[in-house]
Amino acid sequence: MFAVASAQVAASTVSGLALGTLVYGATGSPLLSALSMFGASFAQVLGATVLLSAADRLPPRAAMTALALVHCAGTAALAVPGLPLGAVFAVVLGMGLAASLGGGVRFGLLNEILPRDGYLLGRSVLSMSVGVQQIIGFVAGGVLVSVLSPRGTLLAGAGLYLAAAAVARWGLTARPPRAQGRPSPAETWRINRALWSSGARRRLYLALWVPNGLIVGCESLYVAYDSRHAGLLFACAAAGMLTGDTLMGRFVPRWWRERLSAPLRLLLAVPYLVFLLHPSLPVAVAAVVLASAGYSASLLLQERLMAVTPEEMSGQALGLQSSGVLTMQGVGAAVAGAVAQFTSAAAAMGVMAVASVAVTLALAPGLRADAATEVGSSTPADEAARPRR
Repeated sequence: MFAVASAQVAASTVSGLALGTLVYGATGSPLLSALSMFGASFAQVLGATVLLSAADRLPPRAAMTALALVHCAGTAALAVPGLPLGAVFAVVLGMGLAASLGGGVRFGLLNEILPRDGYLLGRSVLSMSVGVQQIIGFVAGGVLVSVLSPRGTLLAGAGLYLAAAAVARWGLTARPPRAQGRPSPAETWRINRALWSSGARRRLYLALWVPNGLIVGCESLYVAYDSRHAGLLFACAAAGMLTGDTLMGRFVPRWWRERLSAPLRLLLAVPYLVFLLHPSLPVAVAAVVLASAGYSASLLLQERLMAVTPEEMSGQALGLQSSGVLTMQGVGAAVAGAVAQFTSAAAAMGVMAVASVAVTLALAPGLRADAATEVGSSTPADEAARPRR
């Protein structure tokens, strides 16, 4: 599972940088470049409303293999010379729709493999692999774009997705679905309503989705801000995320985690304010590394989400979390790109950072109150939404 996740992250990193560079070179538009890299996230909304019930109702190995093959085919299609811009975005959105199911399948399987009190450590290990593969992927992607061209780099990304499919098929143990019944849009809606019916879960979802999405809007402007060093900035962001996840998952005692949650959510945004001053490259790199360490707050929020969610709904709950995060990343990229279109990339990054801080401060009182009262018991809506046999 670790190898599959690593290969998929490397593939998306390499191909995302290549596609953003290709679109920016063809159009000169920060908005279109940002959307080409993160626009697939918009399809997560549709996937979250019609597909997520399949996360707990499909065999994990078969689902992960099929999803990797879909991404392989889509990435290879993006490398076709002369592909119209509309077709590029159609393929990107199609891949995003498939990816909306991937988070629920992957994290639901992780939650199934590990004991419940081991989720944070296991999730941090996967996040560490994301950080490592993003560092390698962005550096390698920058080199490959220069050596092979963006289209050649997209084909390399397709090859990595194919490798992920092979590892999933012949490396993972076959497991039955976690829940009975057929997946359907109606079942997806029913479980989503139950998950959203809890005020504590609603606040956790919003804290996981919105501030992070706004900061990904900042990251989507690296190419427009400094196209020569965009790969370096992406790699440094991944290094900061890796550092934060490693420290939080491995070394921070449980009794410190809740105290650090709110400061980490603020750390995610505040360093980006320095971009309003058009800093030198070393200062920009330091700000990106520091801010990205704040992504580790998501580990703490996910741990709390699992504590207030019945186990048989864990796959869909984590899929909804993943889809919401990716959707807000698309929204953040679109908003940041639009602001940059009329101002500058540096100004847009500052605006997005201010918005993220404002949302974090607005959600903080409710999250503190929830932390003081969480007991992990099921609500009546949870009982009504338990999978039917």
